[in-house]
Amino acid sequence: MATPSIQLSSGHSIPALGLGTWLSKPGEVGQAVDMALKAGYRHIDCAHAYGNQKEIGEVFAKVFDGQLERSDVFITSKIWNTFHSYEKAKEAVDIILGELQLDYVDLMLIHWPMGYEEGGELFPRTADGAKMRYSKEDYLDTWKALEDAVNDGKIRSLGLSNFNHKQIERLIGHSRIKPTVLQVELHPYFQQKKLRDFCKKHHIVVIAYSPLGNPTNPFRKTGDPSILTDEVVLKIAERYGKSPAQVALRWATQNGIVVIPKSTSEHRIKENGALFDFELSHGELAEIDGLDKNWRILDLTQRDGDHPHFPFLEEF
Repeated sequence: MATPSIQLSSGHSIPALGLGTWLSKPGEVGQAVDMALKAGYRHIDCAHAYGNQKEIGEVFAKVFDGQLERSDVFITSKIWNTFHSYEKAKEAVDIILGELQLDYVDLMLIHWPMGYEEGGELFPRTADGAKMRYSKEDYLDTWKALEDAVNDGKIRSLGLSNFNHKQIERLIGHSRIKPTVLQVELHPYFQQKKLRDFCKKHHIVVIAYSPLGNPTNPFRKTGDPSILTDEVVLKIAERYGKSPAQVALRWATQNGIVVIPKSTSEHRIKENGALFDFELSHGELAEIDGLDKNWRILDLTQRDGDHPHFPFLEEF
């Protein structure tokens, strides 16, 4: 069954399901992207900081040479924290297009609102390794560079990742092009309802990263709860003959949320893609709504919490 798409305020549309590539290792990520495209995925989520875009770009070069049209696939990338000044952000756009072997990306996000020291490594740590070395660059300058890249035809739509509602309001008040999406951690144990309501009011589509609570996330701790073994999710999955992952992803898509589960397993990629041949009832959606623990897994408060643009100290 074909993946439905959601209209963006930019006039373009985004497939409701994509393949995430965070933590996909070199030597595996290209094969995963190839398998996903063969399985019918038409949305690939990338980022400069993931360190695997060159391998993904090799797959795109091969696939777009006769197998698929470039316009068939929605491709996202993200501007990293060490490229927040206007000039560095412009440079980052060209680096990303070069790595992915593309003339344009469908969606470019600012990966985080915090700027890190520019001109060196992607993760410029302090001497003790406990924190990052920050820059004073403002994400408004990053955004201006991306707006200019839209004018130059290098980007189709713009968005944000890991921003809070106050930062989004500030950006909307100082921009020519409004953000079309917000990508955040979102899953049945961390449902971000207030932020979702805010985004709906501003016509911003929400994209969920780690939509399964990411069982392989390095920020998880031993003994942390798992959505995939949750009794409520298991019961609903058994009812439909579906996997717990499919139920968790379907809960999100029925709530108008785009999902980008990451996998390098062909079986899991195909399984995660088989979402649109069943529909959860209102009662089942409400049961999953009741699982919210307000539990953020990817919490960088200890490392970056004193940065003036750190997003997670606000309520939403």
